[in-house]
Amino acid sequence: MISVPTAAEPGDPGAEDDIQAMRLALAEARAAAHDGEVPVGAVVMRDGQVIATGRNAPVGAHDPTAHAEIVALRAAAERLGNYRLDGCQLFVTLEPCAMCAGAMLHARLARVVFGAPDPRSGAAGSVLNLFDNPRLNHHTQVRGGVLAEEGGALLREFFQPRRTNPSPLREDALRTPEAAFADLPDYPWTPHYISDLPSLAGLRLHYLDEGPVDAEVTWLCLHGNPTWSYLYRHMIPIFLAAGHRVVAPDLIGFGKSDKPKKDSAHRFLWHRQVLLELVERLDLRRVALVVQDWGGLLGLTLPMAAPERYQATLIMNTCLAGGDAPLSPGFLAWREWCAQNPGFDIARLMRRSLAHLSASEAAAYAAPFPDAGHRAATRRFPAMVPALPDDEGAEISRQAREFWRRQWAGRSLMAIGAQDPVLGEAVMRALGADIQGCPPPRMLPDAGHFVPEHGAEIARRALTWLST
Repeated sequence: MISVPTAAEPGDPGAEDDIQAMRLALAEARAAAHDGEVPVGAVVMRDGQVIATGRNAPVGAHDPTAHAEIVALRAAAERLGNYRLDGCQLFVTLEPCAMCAGAMLHARLARVVFGAPDPRSGAAGSVLNLFDNPRLNHHTQVRGGVLAEEGGALLREFFQPRRTNPSPLREDALRTPEAAFADLPDYPWTPHYISDLPSLAGLRLHYLDEGPVDAEVTWLCLHGNPTWSYLYRHMIPIFLAAGHRVVAPDLIGFGKSDKPKKDSAHRFLWHRQVLLELVERLDLRRVALVVQDWGGLLGLTLPMAAPERYQATLIMNTCLAGGDAPLSPGFLAWREWCAQNPGFDIARLMRRSLAHLSASEAAAYAAPFPDAGHRAATRRFPAMVPALPDDEGAEISRQAREFWRRQWAGRSLMAIGAQDPVLGEAVMRALGADIQGCPPPRMLPDAGHFVPEHGAEIARRALTWLST
């Protein structure tokens, strides 16, 4: 049998070298946690030199084999120009699983050193020991327990919110720390959360719900990409001062709502279903629907499902994309830019779009997205706009267009940011022509895409419009 020490032996001349190498692996594990991955890191050493590093990346890489050890082994083999890693040592912060242990044996590693044991799937002694099988034709020395407490603490810190929160965080999602939303300018409202809607499957949705439940009007304010309910901070006080109710959800992936790690989690019909179920759960009635950008792409499909709940709509720089007409050149340019710049700086974008925005306000828009792991929705949403008749969401959008043309019996108001290069005047006038009884739009010559930033004026006009 092959001996597998469980910790560095006192006086072992290699113990300090193991500790230093494991500290490098722990740095990789912290970087993995920052990206929203389970915090495991690895390094490959030879002759006291770092050959390669690796960190967990299965979620971001969409690769079930992208464990830290595999990533490091691939990088080491590439650097050395050989799939055999003779004379190399691998240091990893968590006991290897069977897949990684097998890869290490195939690579002919001389030695493997791991940190914390893994009682659920460890293959170096916890569940099984692939390294201690005498029938294998290569034997790798193994040492465990090096800086085990530090590696284990990273894992506990990562998983603790999922285990102790009354709304447990799904393992395939992230939740922006509440501290990121401290002291936001002009956003004083109490958060509300819901996670038991069928479509949410345990994801936690955030929404604002201010004003009396039995108010004469409930303003349902739906934001777009890459914003969140913070977009409506100038309009909400005006509506509340009139004695009305305001409900402003953050779409999943935005704001204070949970953020699936995978881009592919976001689908048009799923987001629509979440909104339909929220309206039903809150039993919203006498609704004035307020939409902008994706708030309209999704929101304008809602009233046909329950027309009796809606009495009015306020529409700002958005569209209905049925896939039967070309998308605007401005939107296509925006989508292409997003594809080329998936990690674009949200605060910078908002300040470029809104010259009046303060640095703290711009930072508030970016607050929900502290790193790339939280950005799946902002990456995915531009590509989700239906461009072809068979694209997801296209058919329901065409049905909605027919509803607005022939069945809508409520009141409509349209405000257009004339400076919007994406969904500006041409797109909005075409949309208005499809809405029965929609009066000529209110043009805002100095406004761009994010029209609700000029919202105090619009909100006051909307109140006058509803009361006459």
